Amino acid sequence: MGERRQRIHELVIALLAQQGERELLAADGGDPGAWLERNRRVVQHYQALVRSAVTLDALIDQEVSSEAENPRAPGGARL
Repeated sequence: MGERRQRIHELVIALLAQQGERELLAADGGDPGAWLERNRRVVQHYQALVRSAVTLDALIDQEVSSEAENPRAPGGARL
């Protein structure tokens, strides 16, 4: 697994750990329309977690790149 993908994977795991109870996809024996709608919501929730992890990774990468280009002196002042 690539380094970036591994970081995103770890961020998704961390975000999932902060969630309470997690819903899983299911095919309940009842109304197919109802469980399809429920599964759609579950998938959208996980997609939002992945997008959040990708965004966090990009922000972290941007911050690290910015600090590498503009090192700070002790106390946070830019040199």
